[in-house]
Amino acid sequence: MKSLFQYLVTTAAGLDTLPLRIATGPIFVAHGAQKLFGWFGGHGLEGTGGWMASIGLEPGVLMAALAGSAEFFGGLALIVGLLVRPAALVLAVTMAVAIVTVHLGNGLFMSNNGYEFGLALLAASLALAIRGAGSISGDRWLSARWAG
Repeated sequence: MKSLFQYLVTTAAGLDTLPLRIATGPIFVAHGAQKLFGWFGGHGLEGTGGWMASIGLEPGVLMAALAGSAEFFGGLALIVGLLVRPAALVLAVTMAVAIVTVHLGNGLFMSNNGYEFGLALLAASLALAIRGAGSISGDRWLSARWAG
């Protein structure tokens, strides 16, 4: 029986997930850095936490830390292809919460702060959670080392 770690790093062969990981990973890292560190024009934990509290996500700073950490560290995991399935699952949940709590009432389009961008990131995250990291990934390397 496979250990939990073996299960988490097992991935299907192929290059199909590489473009998804390389495109979405930096987007998540940047958004997480905005929330956690105030980089790239973000407001940091205090500012983001205050805003999250104002829309009912309490305690705001904790919610900002959770969302920012999911995006920042999950994005890094996607880039290197390490623990992609659990990282992508956490990112999918984060995007679902963002869509429902912030964007859904604004309609589809980004020009109205709608949910189209969040939906695209949710779809990419779900695809990665289902498929895994692919051939060029830390998961594939670890899986091969573990089996060998």
